[in-house]
Amino acid sequence: MTGHLAGKVALVTGASGGIGRASAVALGAAGATVVVTDVGQRADDGEKTVALVQEAGGDAWFEPLDVTDEAAWERTVRDVVARAGRLDLAHNNAGVGHAAHLVDTSIEDFHRVLAVNLTGVFLGLKRQIPAMLAGGGGSIVNTASLAGLKGLERGSAYSASKHAVVGLTRSAALELAGSGIRVNAVCPAATETPMTAELPADLRAAIVAPQAMKRFAAPREIGAVVAWLLSDEASFLTGVAFPVDAGATAG
Repeated sequence: MTGHLAGKVALVTGASGGIGRASAVALGAAGATVVVTDVGQRADDGEKTVALVQEAGGDAWFEPLDVTDEAAWERTVRDVVARAGRLDLAHNNAGVGHAAHLVDTSIEDFHRVLAVNLTGVFLGLKRQIPAMLAGGGGSIVNTASLAGLKGLERGSAYSASKHAVVGLTRSAALELAGSGIRVNAVCPAATETPMTAELPADLRAAIVAPQAMKRFAAPREIGAVVAWLLSDEASFLTGVAFPVDAGATAG
């Protein structure tokens, strides 16, 4: 399927590393022009992602973006359309984690997790949809999690945010089904990212335990699924919370 996204313009949030970087590279390898976004403090790592996309054969540039800032979203999407002429694909991936028992989770931490993981997706959809409608349609994938399908011990804030992303995805998919825009969510299980690298060893073991395949995924394994969901190869899928979970939901 090399080149099957040629001519498409894709925006990826949280793309300075992990799953976001992997999906940006997969999209670039498939021929898309990729707008790599992340907070300004991660610009150097974002530029590394740009270089990797270019090495894979795609065009790319970096845009600083705080996904919790609606004005920043408006500016970023406007700039993308002005520079590339259109927006066809989006991967709303930016997220933060928080590992603590519910009673030990501060309201500030709870609000922070929801602001990035949920409000950031909502604001992305709000700005991406009009741009895609103006171009005749598109495809969006939101990063949820296995923790958006199941509870997660010591992850109440994170799991709540990811369950909400699944609900937001399904609602948006229903609203947009007749407009030529598909909206899906990817729900990864344990994946080697900077976020999971910071988890305590016992919690890392606990998140692998439900999986039939007892290992962490490489980010590229998730990125490949994102690129497929965004492509016309998945043209009959919308509103799906797609588990990429090593068999965790199978039994």
